[in-house]
Amino acid sequence: MIYRKKTNLKFFKYFDQRSLGSLPRIFLSSLIVFVLFYSTPVLINYVKERSNSYQNNSKAILAYTLNNKGQNFEDTNNSSINEKDLLIDIFSLNDLETDTVRLNASTIKQLFEDTNYKLKDVRETKLVKPVALTLLPQEIKMIENTQKRKEFFIQIILPLILKENNNIKLDRKRLFTIINKSNNSNLEKKWLNKKYKQYGVNNKDLSTLKIRMDEVPVSLAIAQAAKETGWGTSRFAQEGNALFGQWTWSGEGLKPKDSDKNEGHKVMKFNVLQASVRAYQRNLNTHSSYRDFRQARAKLRDQGRPLDSLILSQYLNEYAETGNQYVEILKKIIKQNNLKDFDDAKLLPSSIELESLI
Repeated sequence: MIYRKKTNLKFFKYFDQRSLGSLPRIFLSSLIVFVLFYSTPVLINYVKERSNSYQNNSKAILAYTLNNKGQNFEDTNNSSINEKDLLIDIFSLNDLETDTVRLNASTIKQLFEDTNYKLKDVRETKLVKPVALTLLPQEIKMIENTQKRKEFFIQIILPLILKENNNIKLDRKRLFTIINKSNNSNLEKKWLNKKYKQYGVNNKDLSTLKIRMDEVPVSLAIAQAAKETGWGTSRFAQEGNALFGQWTWSGEGLKPKDSDKNEGHKVMKFNVLQASVRAYQRNLNTHSSYRDFRQARAKLRDQGRPLDSLILSQYLNEYAETGNQYVEILKKIIKQNNLKDFDDAKLLPSSIELESLI
């Protein structure tokens, strides 16, 4: 404001030296005020639009909506892909709301005891009981002991992550069987077309599908869920089963408390935890922001090395606006909580007895 006043004084002094009358000076002053008054809002809006255009949207699962299932999105090749085809299996999981029951923390703990499900044993035997919970208990926020709260959270989400990795593992095995055959049956071709759509491979390139259809290290998934939810205590996790903080601009979700009422993103809301895990994996396996992550994972595969979460986490700097700082936090969570102990864990088959307990 001071700078503008000084400029105006110099401006009028310039015309005074040329003996202009008071009437021309008044006209020029009015013209300047008029231009400033109308141009300033336009300039402000332009700056806002420019800043918004660079907004990090890599958490968006292709900006889809779970309620309005007819949306399309544009992939990296600018070819339209039907969003419903890409996410139909997530839609089906998310429709299980009628069967969901929120168990309290004490009931879940008793369930873990009845099934002899302990993280200490998992670290040693690498075997996980298939206790698939649909909702987080509200009382998890009240567990004062930090270590116990962390272990409780891991116990809840570990079977869910392993289940989704198992699904991918089975699909990957079938894919390689198809690739290694000279001729494929109509059933195999139909399955391939379904997976092309599911993984957004519109050019039907087998090598691209092979790279996208792969697991996410268990330790990395746990670390991201822990970071995004505060070990299960966040409002998004409690009210929307959002374990990984994925965004949407058009779908059903929860608005961050400090965001504008009518603008900005929402955190995607899910009816069951399993849908959140599946959407997270689909996001990493299809979004253009994680192309380097997928390439690094494929390189580890080609070298016959395990999927190392500490290596792969380096390629998730676009997952959060904090960039490399976010990556360092993930590495810290993985190391401090010895999460790599769960990378080679196996999910035990489900049983009628277990299902009756749930």
